[in-house]
Amino acid sequence: MPEVNIQNPSFVPQSAMPAKELGSYTNTGIDVLIVGTGLAGLTAAIECIRKGHNVRVLERNSDINTAGDMYFMGLSATRFMKHWPDLTEEYDKISLHNAWIETFKHSGEQMIPPKKVADRLKAQGLDPMTPPGTFQMRPLVYKMFVNHIQKLGVNVEFNRRVLEYTEDAENGKATCKTDDGQEYTADVIIAADGVGSKSQAIVGGQVRARTSGRAMWRAAYPISALDKDPEVKEFFKLQNGDEPCVRTFLGPGTYALTLTRPDMMIWIMNHDVTGSEKESWSNTIDYDEVLTGMDDVPGPVKWAPIFKKLVKTTPPKTIINFELLWRNPQPSWCSPGARIVQIGDSAHSFLPASGNGATQAIEDSVSIASFLQIGGKDKISQSVRAHVFTRFTRVSCAQKLGFSNAELLQETDWENVKLDPRKAAPKLPGWVFGHDPEHFAYENYDKIVAAQEKGAKYITDDESIPSNYPPGYKYEPWSIEQIIDDMNNKRPVHLGSGDWE
Repeated sequence: MPEVNIQNPSFVPQSAMPAKELGSYTNTGIDVLIVGTGLAGLTAAIECIRKGHNVRVLERNSDINTAGDMYFMGLSATRFMKHWPDLTEEYDKISLHNAWIETFKHSGEQMIPPKKVADRLKAQGLDPMTPPGTFQMRPLVYKMFVNHIQKLGVNVEFNRRVLEYTEDAENGKATCKTDDGQEYTADVIIAADGVGSKSQAIVGGQVRARTSGRAMWRAAYPISALDKDPEVKEFFKLQNGDEPCVRTFLGPGTYALTLTRPDMMIWIMNHDVTGSEKESWSNTIDYDEVLTGMDDVPGPVKWAPIFKKLVKTTPPKTIINFELLWRNPQPSWCSPGARIVQIGDSAHSFLPASGNGATQAIEDSVSIASFLQIGGKDKISQSVRAHVFTRFTRVSCAQKLGFSNAELLQETDWENVKLDPRKAAPKLPGWVFGHDPEHFAYENYDKIVAAQEKGAKYITDDESIPSNYPPGYKYEPWSIEQIIDDMNNKRPVHLGSGDWE
């Protein structure tokens, strides 16, 4: 995992909730239909079952997609696993242990030598046994969740592409219609079907995507592919023979990240658009395009030859060119009658640099399952609205933080980094990873409902509710246009009031 820039975090190492395994909650009688089997959908299914809801799942594809490379999983997204001992055990097995981190300029000049992640955490006054999160392999995490879903006997119907969502607020029902004409009705529908979800039509939260001018080349493949180039194999070697190592490469207008695991090699590079990028995880290109793009980096200093050699070890049909699209915060996440609610990318998309997309998606899932259990079948709409009220400001802040981190990675001040290595680290503050969405719901449900009844629009409007956002922050509407203006004028991204560190 990356070094994390945190000062005096308000950090809760473990969930304050008592462990309650499957069967601890009585059946609520709430019929929940979940659309989509991404991280948000899978977690929602798992937690809704534990909370006593009746669960069905629809998936547009013929199976659950377990492909991909890596992402950052924050601690706030994994606290719920304490209720699932077998899930906790499996997660520990697939997690990185004894990991190292090393930082370079894009030219290949080493700026921060290899150090144990634990040592960097200690230097920042943090407990190495409870890091803010860790890099995870998407295929391994997804397979873990899929296996768990299968053990629970969850009813997943495949090849069900949802084209329309409707609700009958008077009778307390929601319905979705698939492309083959079938209709599915439930007490509440959780739309976890990603960016472009058809639930936007009834939720009213559709926001137009605009190009950022940037994209990400991403590749993950067996470590044995490095055998073809001994120099690359030596440079990107494991530490101490078998310990994983994260290497960051920071340059003008670009950055890259590599992860060497005992079984896999992963590399990711941020770059200007080339014309072949798409917002799709199946959009592969040849490595020649990457090599050409690396020569176009601004300034006289080009990419390190060793990184080019690494790119050449990538097997065919492996490099994904993923377009980075910018979207304004989505204004609404639930339908007028609050019988349809969006979670994950359906409600909010994140830049990869934020390190927060997977984390916030899972937090959403844990939160909505909890709010529904607390309110019960008679207060579903109230519970859905309370969930959205709780999540909106926090997620909006996390999205904005992602833009600030992207700016830092692309415009590293190396003179400051020499004096303080933490200056090269993205912010991942205590208000993010110290949060426990389940505990927050149970501790504050009544306060949240009361605040809404008094007319509060945002959680920051009521000081009696503890903050799950930067301490001292007051919600400010913001737009991509403001972010772009800051970046174009070489100003730091304006985060707003409060302590974002």
